[in-house]
Amino acid sequence: MSATIPAVSRPNLYYFPLESNPTIFTQLLRDLGVSPPLAFSDVLSLDEPDLLAMVPRPVLGLVFNFPSPQDYEQLKAEAEAKRPEYVGSGEGEDVIWFKQTIGNACGLHALLHCVSNGEARSFIQPGSTLANFLNTAIPLTPKSRAIALEDSKEIAKAHYDNATQGDSWMSHDPEVEPPGHYVAFVKSGKNGRMYEMYGNHKGPIDLGPIIPEGEDLLCEPAMEVVREFIRRDAGANTSFSLLALGPSLEEP
Repeated sequence: MSATIPAVSRPNLYYFPLESNPTIFTQLLRDLGVSPPLAFSDVLSLDEPDLLAMVPRPVLGLVFNFPSPQDYEQLKAEAEAKRPEYVGSGEGEDVIWFKQTIGNACGLHALLHCVSNGEARSFIQPGSTLANFLNTAIPLTPKSRAIALEDSKEIAKAHYDNATQGDSWMSHDPEVEPPGHYVAFVKSGKNGRMYEMYGNHKGPIDLGPIIPEGEDLLCEPAMEVVREFIRRDAGANTSFSLLALGPSLEEP
């Protein structure tokens, strides 16, 4: 049976947005308690074999940052209207999904989705901030998980410390919407299927068994999923970026 934290009335909560930067995302991993063998790296091309070969493998998660088309909210609302509200909880879930209730925190949610699912989860150090949070959050309903994340001062501090770093301009005014959104793609450790993970959806989106056996999330079918996101915004802003979660290139 799933657990529930009683809902309480609270003001809107906003975080500073994260820069799409593998160094920042990796440092946030470390601050949350993910061990050094795992790190984020840039994916510089979806098509060029030489550039794809530079990405450390296997890739256990993808974080895609994409600009918002003018009709983004309308298109999202139309798509979401056809989907049921996700109510999963507990270790039996095919994937661990986090509903987003914190403004400007889609980067944090993408990171959590990547590292909480599949093989990546085994790199979370016991007793760490993230391990303790997951122990609390996984038995909860999606709404109660969101409240638990709002209440985590340790995760909030780690996020703040890294969101205030970086080279690009990011507004720290909660009234200013960031120029893009983060979505994660993961491979379920339970059924091997690929999922689109975005906290502002009604739940995880099952993309099917599109990853061939023995392949990772940098395989051609997974790259085609990312290309589809880009085609959807053709002719508009082209400031897309993609981060891959995989082996670290840091010196031991």
